[in-house]
Amino acid sequence: MSRWDDEPATPTSRRGVHRGQHRHPWLRAAAWVAASLVVLIVGGTALALWRLNSNVSRVDVSKAIGTDRPTPSISPDAPSKPLNILALGSDSREELSTEEYGSKSKIQGARSDTAILIHISADRKSVLAVSIPRDTMLPAPRGCSASTPRTQWVIQQWNSAFEIGGVGCSIRTLEGNTGVFIDHYAVVNFEGFSAMVDALGGVEVCTPVAVNDPLSELVLPAGRSTLNGHDALGYVRARKTLSDGSDLGRIKRQQAFMASVAQKAVSTEMLRRPDKVYGFLSAATKSLTTDPQFGVSEMADVAKSLQNVGAQHIQFVTVPVEDYPKDRNRVQWTDNADIVWNAIKADSPLGTPGSTPSPSSSSSGTASPSAEPLTVSPARISVRVLNGSGIKGIAGQAAEALRVQGFASVTAGDAPRASGVLVEYSPYQEDAARTVAAAFPGATLRVNSSLHDLVQVTLGTGAPTVVEVPNRLGTTPLPSPSITGTSPPEKPGSASPSPEIPTRTADQNICQE
Repeated sequence: MSRWDDEPATPTSRRGVHRGQHRHPWLRAAAWVAASLVVLIVGGTALALWRLNSNVSRVDVSKAIGTDRPTPSISPDAPSKPLNILALGSDSREELSTEEYGSKSKIQGARSDTAILIHISADRKSVLAVSIPRDTMLPAPRGCSASTPRTQWVIQQWNSAFEIGGVGCSIRTLEGNTGVFIDHYAVVNFEGFSAMVDALGGVEVCTPVAVNDPLSELVLPAGRSTLNGHDALGYVRARKTLSDGSDLGRIKRQQAFMASVAQKAVSTEMLRRPDKVYGFLSAATKSLTTDPQFGVSEMADVAKSLQNVGAQHIQFVTVPVEDYPKDRNRVQWTDNADIVWNAIKADSPLGTPGSTPSPSSSSSGTASPSAEPLTVSPARISVRVLNGSGIKGIAGQAAEALRVQGFASVTAGDAPRASGVLVEYSPYQEDAARTVAAAFPGATLRVNSSLHDLVQVTLGTGAPTVVEVPNRLGTTPLPSPSITGTSPPEKPGSASPSPEIPTRTADQNICQE
């Protein structure tokens, strides 16, 4: 069987059964590139950042990504645009080259055991770090071809994209499955791991039980310990003595570790010592490869705008997954994963567990319908209603309720799974979009320049039924909803209920899972 068929050639265990088959099962270097970026974020104006520029390797992988890409997020009301940075860990820096995505001799065998998508909000008030389990099975371009249409993609393991086609293939795969545009990437190798920890003056970790792992040479008491570089290396290498040895268990440990790094970065101890900040960044950048547009000076610009973000606004989440039916040692994304991707695309925070992305942040390019009088008649508005709820007939039912109110042209279709209601419009259709949004209490509005004269409504899980708009035409009563599964109308600005997605913030106690 070819590795490009439905199953990869090399088995990988999520439960620790086959972990010994990997050459470097302990590699978690992407956690460090994420932590490096966090330090840049919270310690923004670090000493002599320009000196670090020569440390960073830059590789253009645009040819490997191709031209069939999502539309970048825009936020006309914010001073900046949202940024999405894919952080990957690798055991080698040589898998990247200045060719299309590196020659096969350099790519084959390279591993990316950790991937973290870092979303920086347009208002520069929050950071969301999304961990993607390496054992995830999802569609990917066969042979990492940049021209293969998505209809011809095959199911394979997520980290195979990097192993076969480098970071360009990883970006193309992630964008194709999420609709999230990746602005920059950062790949860090394992080389500078110990030096970065020592440059920080050690990093505190917390273990629920005592650890004695001969393989990693790690011996720790139960509770909190401050690790130097050597011991931190053992900490990320240890398998069975820490959690269950699974990838998901390690991700939790990574997130707690990154939280500890962030806490130290924002502490007065760290920020009062520019030499420590510089030492850490010097060690980090020597192991860093980025795209040509994401050098240290660009990082410094982002950092300057984020210097007051605070650890409480740095949030960690793992993509919701379930067992992959064909191999219980692997996983696949659940429908709830769309909540994460939609939050990033809408530049909305995930909030606390059990809540949906906030629909009221105008500084992020989204807004709730205002209380101002509606100025555009339904007769002048063309609407497309898309069903992202997974409940058959919801879009058609909503479309009929709009037609009764005199909307000129209403069509219905399907969309990827979503939550709540999203009303999208071109920049010159804002007033028309407000009329449409008035029919969907609690809807979020977002600019989408590709829509031209059309206003598009995406109905996700928890979407309310259509209500009458104040400037409706005619007096025919709205049809009674015949399809269950949506929630009753809510007050404008309220959030729809959603499944719980566990998250943690960087200021959370590192001993707390």
